[in-house]
Amino acid sequence: MKTRRDAPWLALAILTGIATVGFVDRIVVNVLVEPLKLEFGLSDTQVSLLGFAYAAVNIGLAIVVARLAERVRRLTLISAGTMLWSLATAACGWAGTWAHLLLARVGVGVGEAVGLPGNQSVVADYFAANKRGLAMSMLMLAPPVGAFIGYVGGGAIAQSYDWRFTFLIAAIPGAILAVLAWLFVAEPPRGRHDAGASEEVPSLGRVVARLFGLPSSRNLVIGSAIAATLGFGINYFFTSLMMRQFALGIGEAGLYAGVIASLPAAISVVLSGWLGDKFGEKHPAAYALVPGVCLLVGGPLYAFSITRGDLTVLLALVSVSTVFMFGYLGITYAALQNLMHPRMRATASALLGMVYGVAGGFGPLAVGYLSDTFSLRYGPAQGLTYAMALSALAYLWAGTHYLLAARHLAADQAKVRGEGG
Repeated sequence: MKTRRDAPWLALAILTGIATVGFVDRIVVNVLVEPLKLEFGLSDTQVSLLGFAYAAVNIGLAIVVARLAERVRRLTLISAGTMLWSLATAACGWAGTWAHLLLARVGVGVGEAVGLPGNQSVVADYFAANKRGLAMSMLMLAPPVGAFIGYVGGGAIAQSYDWRFTFLIAAIPGAILAVLAWLFVAEPPRGRHDAGASEEVPSLGRVVARLFGLPSSRNLVIGSAIAATLGFGINYFFTSLMMRQFALGIGEAGLYAGVIASLPAAISVVLSGWLGDKFGEKHPAAYALVPGVCLLVGGPLYAFSITRGDLTVLLALVSVSTVFMFGYLGITYAALQNLMHPRMRATASALLGMVYGVAGGFGPLAVGYLSDTFSLRYGPAQGLTYAMALSALAYLWAGTHYLLAARHLAADQAKVRGEGG
């Protein structure tokens, strides 16, 4: 019996679930920083290397898989990759040494390199250009929802059992979703919403040239990469800050981190995507102006918020700043997908994944290094606070690139449409 359906919202729901689980399996290590440091006797810099272990193989392999995804059934790669990274997450729970844990995190990176590059490409083929802002924003609910599950669920499991059991439980949903994607999601025709798009598969060089050659695209990539670097670094240590500064248990600290990184961020992601679609058809610059303004407001507000000495005030202000700081996520992907040929999209997504993979590795390492440096003078709690506040101020840099992108977005969209996608 045929079970696969050409249903946009079913596909979006399952693919969002997969992206969410991928983020859970990636971010769950954040809530486990303190027990992992205790287990293996690590510094902040050393424990942050888990981010690099994830990214090490992911960066190069994702490009290879993406080139394959431009030609073959993308849902097959998505299903296989999701199953692979789920098994690797489970292997993290069985790690007997620090080296074993690092190797298992590399396995998670390999699985995501196989499973995620085709994700955005499939969604882009299910939804027309003027609907992609909201669709991509729904897909980009994965980080905030994944953060909530990873922080809150991971913290609760780690407190009730231990860090190993947390990894084992985190592996289960991905295995289930891998099967659902294989059984129920049909492969959509490529470029069916992009008039005049050819069946030719552009070379990697042409994808790179468009992604980094167009002024709007180049600035969107740079701005989002900076924002991602800062976000990964700050969020990596938020639970640790709660434990050090306010002497909270891992369960309570994980709960606060999860709530703050989920609901405000989810509101931000969906609202910015909706605003982009509402104004972007007549004024394409909106796809860059909306996230740009969000970053320019959110970064300084977060830097102020994280230095408050009262827990309630800190959590309230950080929640508000988070609404602004995540406004770039979905709308950026929509803007970039609209600038790509239909058979460029998986490769472009992988190239972005490579950029964000570096961000995911470098962000925690940078904040960890700053924390270790400041801690020598101010102590572990205050040193981490200053490291996170200083990092948040760099969101001003990211926001500036979005404003530069807004100046060129309309002309660049017209140019690529004139070239047939």
